[in-house]
Amino acid sequence: MADLGKPQNTIAVLQKYNFNFQKKFGQNFLIDPRVLEKIISAAEIAREDFVLEIGPGIGTMTQYLCENAREVTAVEIDRNLIPILEDTLQDYENVEVINEDILKVDINRLAQEKNNENPIKVVANLPYYITTPIIMGLFESHVPIDSITIMVQKEVAARMQAGPGSKDYGALSLAVQYYARPEIIANVPPNCFMPRPKVGSAVIRLVRHGHAAVQPADERQMFRIIRASFNQRRKTLVNGLKNSPEISASKEQIAGALEELGLNPDVRGEALTLEQFAKLSDVLGTQQSGYSSDCYI
Repeated sequence: MADLGKPQNTIAVLQKYNFNFQKKFGQNFLIDPRVLEKIISAAEIAREDFVLEIGPGIGTMTQYLCENAREVTAVEIDRNLIPILEDTLQDYENVEVINEDILKVDINRLAQEKNNENPIKVVANLPYYITTPIIMGLFESHVPIDSITIMVQKEVAARMQAGPGSKDYGALSLAVQYYARPEIIANVPPNCFMPRPKVGSAVIRLVRHGHAAVQPADERQMFRIIRASFNQRRKTLVNGLKNSPEISASKEQIAGALEELGLNPDVRGEALTLEQFAKLSDVLGTQQSGYSSDCYI
């Protein structure tokens, strides 16, 4: 029975192994069963599902996942947590723990090894410092994913879900929404974690689109334009793109492309929808290289 969601049980495990939190791994363990149940419910974990958990910690969420899914693979980077996981998960036969950096795991091969016919469901309590690389890495690698249900910093969740014209809208919003439909499930205060983080958190579910939300002629070019549009938010879109080393188009060409789309030459990037960015990319029509998901934040 899953019991690590109770604070006293978490404390007992940590004391038993004399565990010291590693700041470099951004470790904050959930100690609120209500939040854990909300995550399981939001992720819609069913008995036939194969679940990939990123950052299981001491196995708190893992226990809940094992009781609801067909099989769970938990990837934990901190080797000091492996003996603890072997203890806390010993009653479950449907879990495998991998001691590795998730960014180095071949998830496509993992899915094939598990003979998984259905798309993977990903659940994670992500360290704030590496949230974006992990999420975008999962999407860009074309792993067969159904959904990603994650705990992230509250501000990051807001940016993922934000729409045009809002202060939170930016490159991360567009990148996430290109691949998935984001929905904030719950806000989670610091007192639900051990140790308490300095900022609030949120559970957000990203349901992958069956087909891309838009279909630009050159996906990489579209994202270069998006990044350049938000690198200098106070500048007009024309000036932002003109000053970017990634965009080889003159001010006149950019202004002409905006005019062709019926957009004011003084428009800023935060006013454009994903569809409009795709059309702008097609109109500019340049083919370049150097795409990287590290620039979404």
